[in-house]
Amino acid sequence: MTEGRNGEQALLSVLKGERPWRRPVWFMRQAGRYLEEYRRVRAQAGSFLDLCYSPELAAEVTLQPLRRFDVDAAILFADILLLPQAMGVDLAFEAGEGPRLAPVRDMAAVERLSDARPAAEALAPVYETVHILRRELPGHATLIGFCGAPWTVATYMVEGGSSPERLQTRMAAMRGEAWLDALMDKLVEASAAYLARQVAAGAQVVQIFDTWAGDLGDGLRERYVTGPIRRIVERMKAMGADVPVIGFARGIGAAQPAFARETGVAAVGCEASMPVGFMRDTLAPEVVVQGNLDPLAVIAGGTVLEEGVRRLLTIPKERHIFNLGHGFRPETPVENVERMVALIRELDDAG
Repeated sequence: MTEGRNGEQALLSVLKGERPWRRPVWFMRQAGRYLEEYRRVRAQAGSFLDLCYSPELAAEVTLQPLRRFDVDAAILFADILLLPQAMGVDLAFEAGEGPRLAPVRDMAAVERLSDARPAAEALAPVYETVHILRRELPGHATLIGFCGAPWTVATYMVEGGSSPERLQTRMAAMRGEAWLDALMDKLVEASAAYLARQVAAGAQVVQIFDTWAGDLGDGLRERYVTGPIRRIVERMKAMGADVPVIGFARGIGAAQPAFARETGVAAVGCEASMPVGFMRDTLAPEVVVQGNLDPLAVIAGGTVLEEGVRRLLTIPKERHIFNLGHGFRPETPVENVERMVALIRELDDAG
């Protein structure tokens, strides 16, 4: 496995504003169903939730991609919906249907939710996974913890699971429902406590995933996306968890510069539709950018993959974390991932 110069971690260097010894590379969903070894461990665990709550197995699947690919970080294997489950929401994953949650749609349901501290304490197996990973990770690799952003997690809680348009949650936001504001407040506090515990256990960076941030326009975006994430960043620091935060606010497009300024994140993740020129010329001078190769380009391989890699390498390496615009899909060919990482290293060294 590649070692950084004098133990240097390229991802941490970029997030601290330093020039890295090489361009940092990691991938969302880099552990998962596209890897045969993951499927074997998943079968051994018995269920997805059992895998998330089994520290030795969760650590194993987190480490698997680093044995195959020359990447610079491992992201904790867990799920954004573990937190609402820890808050007292019934959660199940149905085969072929995704998550199912007991809906939270009024003030009484919000008031029944656990507060931040007991919710965070209920996730002790996750922190044990973090402990194992810090012990087992190679020296050049950074450990990333994560949580879902309050808006995205709230959409699952309000809708009762996955929803193509998240209409009930969006309408509640447009109406300014008091119970939704109360839910967001609880999620901010619980998320900050959860991330702070991950950091105390050994996470060196955290990413906040707001997959559905693009649901909301000006005004509502500040209230339900930017504001809550800023509060999480502030609360983490107040708890002593002063580590770099990557904000992945998918779908907000030209609002990314304002998102970076208003939240105080160290880097912004960009979806695949974001023009590389905008990332390089407008965003990167303000904040480190992460992304944004289309996961379908990795499946396609060949010229489209190579051209996508070449475009992203026009962003200065001290302002860029190579990643995807979203996570790997299960049908991704492993050999294409291998080729992509080798190409990044080859072209970046040549440049």
